[in-house]
Amino acid sequence: MGSALRAAALAAAVTAGALPAIAAGPSEKIVPCLACHGETGQSQNENVPSLGGQHAPYTLIQLFMFREKMRVADPMNEMAKDLTDDDLRSMSDAIAALPPPKPPPDAGDPARLESARALTEQYHCNMCHRPDFSGQENVPRVADQREDYLLKALRDYKSSARHGYDATMAEALQPVGDAQLPELAYYLAHWH
Repeated sequence: MGSALRAAALAAAVTAGALPAIAAGPSEKIVPCLACHGETGQSQNENVPSLGGQHAPYTLIQLFMFREKMRVADPMNEMAKDLTDDDLRSMSDAIAALPPPKPPPDAGDPARLESARALTEQYHCNMCHRPDFSGQENVPRVADQREDYLLKALRDYKSSARHGYDATMAEALQPVGDAQLPELAYYLAHWH
């Protein structure tokens, strides 16, 4: 289904009240977001993150950074440029109300998962992102996120191609080897 068709279908669902969490929120302003990020907040598009279950404070910061071009990513900057502060808040709240993403259908390779689990402890990923990787406040949920997106985000933070609102992720990833990044992304994407 094309993005325009998904957006139209989602708009109809919002209008019909089929998606109560969204209908109570920013209605038409969220429709373009979910056309790419998934109708229920679970992305089916390569390198596009799932937004479902993301904490409102984290999403608010990201939307603000896109609007102010502090974080550059097409088409996000264009989509956010005319959003008001109230729009950002209501969209963040609506996204937080979406169900969190589901893990992939395959359970993953047990040996690979165990090795990567040890990495999350070694590099203290489970401290800020919590032991279940559900995140908190301004720290994102990374559990069951798209593996391709996680890997891209980790690489971008490590190389400083992506800037957060502070330097925490860039600093945390400096001791992590490049070969370990795919393992971390695999583990987080297969979180159960």
